Amino acid sequence: MQSWALVTGATSGIGESFTRLLAANNYNIVLVARDVNRLNERAQALESKFGVKTQILQADLATEVGCALIEEFVFNNQIDVLINNAGFGINKSFTTSGLAIEQEMLNVLVRTPMRLMHCVLPSMKARDKGIIINVSSVAGWIAGGTYSASKSYLTVLSESLNTELAATKIRVSALCPGFTRTEFHQRGRMSMKGLPVFMWLDADALVAKSWSEALAGKAVSVPGWQYKLLTFIIYLLPRPFIRKIGMNVRVKQRTP
Repeated sequence: MQSWALVTGATSGIGESFTRLLAANNYNIVLVARDVNRLNERAQALESKFGVKTQILQADLATEVGCALIEEFVFNNQIDVLINNAGFGINKSFTTSGLAIEQEMLNVLVRTPMRLMHCVLPSMKARDKGIIINVSSVAGWIAGGTYSASKSYLTVLSESLNTELAATKIRVSALCPGFTRTEFHQRGRMSMKGLPVFMWLDADALVAKSWSEALAGKAVSVPGWQYKLLTFIIYLLPRPFIRKIGMNVRVKQRTP
């Protein structure tokens, strides 16, 4: 039986990089995103270059209908690899943003990956085989509003499942990158003018690192020496100081 991988947010950035890596490893790909035209383009490119099968699922994961659609697909089909990648950012503070957009972020970054994992794990456990990578962020270790809080949830849940399933052949890992060259910040209308060039990561490189570390059973993957150093420092510094740093970073991103 052929192996299938499902990737949310599959048409750009880290998700798109994962589709190519998985296709190169002979996985057929289920691509999930909102833009059906880009879904078709990516599916055709993968089939043409790698000779794999693809299936597209158009869904808005911020909605109950969109989440339920993917859940039903996962329940009715064997998924060997789940990449929870879909996400977005906003450039307003919690106290000035609208409740609707805050809820959408929570739906995409927390609700959907939680429910997809809960849906796929029973069949993975029955086969004693499977890989789940949750695309989190180093932002989960600072205080940066709903985004940071959501990513913290995803990292901790990944660590918990990695420990719970340690005696099995199921691998669960959180990928926690820093700033990565994708469409993410432009879509969120975030200003990144002051960020040094050396702080930017390449999506293909960090995806390859995440994949190898997930296969090795590592619970958390932090690509890039600069972010390994940063997370080490975060663990050492007093929490009030980290909160101030996190807030300063978010304020600068909101500055046009």
